[in-house]
Amino acid sequence: MAKAREVAGGGRAVTVPPDRLTGWFTRFARRHEGVVTTEATPAEVRVVAGDGTTAIATVPFGLLDAPSLEGLVAHALVPRRIALLLVRLGSHSVGVSFDGRIEVSRTGRHLVHGRSAAGGWSQQSFARRREGQARHALQAAAQDAAEVLVPRLSEVDAVVLGGDRRALDELREDRRLAPLFARAEPRVLELGEPRRSVLEDAAARALEVEITLRDG
Repeated sequence: MAKAREVAGGGRAVTVPPDRLTGWFTRFARRHEGVVTTEATPAEVRVVAGDGTTAIATVPFGLLDAPSLEGLVAHALVPRRIALLLVRLGSHSVGVSFDGRIEVSRTGRHLVHGRSAAGGWSQQSFARRREGQARHALQAAAQDAAEVLVPRLSEVDAVVLGGDRRALDELREDRRLAPLFARAEPRVLELGEPRRSVLEDAAARALEVEITLRDG
C-alpha cells in the first residue's frame, strides 16, 4: 500500500492493489470497531465503521454495474490494457501496459536548466534559454505520445497520467493529444523523474483503488 497523503476537505488517501482490497477492508473493520453501514453507488463505495471512521473507495475505470463492496473488488480485478503518459519537465515516458505489465514503451530525457542563472549568464538570456529547453522537452513528449499512444487508443481500456500537472497541462494544448486526454482517469499519479523503471511501477500503481479515510 502506498503512503497516505492528505486530501482537500480533510482526511487522507491511500491506494490499494486490487488483490488486496478484500483484506484491506477486513483489517479496516477490525481496527475500527466493525462496520456499521456500507453504501454503494456506481461511482463510489462508502464504509462507515463503529468508531465513526469512514472509508470511501473511488471506482476507477468507469462505473460499477453492481454497486457493492464485492462488486468493487470484482471490477478492480478485471485485467485492463492501459495507456500511460508520464511527464516532468525534462523527461517523459509513455507506454501501454496489460494487467500491470508493459507491452510497448518509449522514454526520453532532455536537458532543462534550473531556474537560477549561473556564471556569466544574464538573467534574461538564461530565462530565454531555459524556456527553449523546456519547450523542446515538451514537444518531444508530445511527439512520443502522439506516435505511441494515440494510434493505440482503440485498443486500451483507459488512460492514466502521471508526473507534473503543469507539464501535463502544457501537453493538453497539443491538438493531436486531445483524444488521449479526453479518456484520462481523474487521478494523476505522483512520481519522480520518468524513466523505464518508473513506468513499470506506474503500470502497477495505475490499477490500484484510491480510498479516502476520514475520522469520526
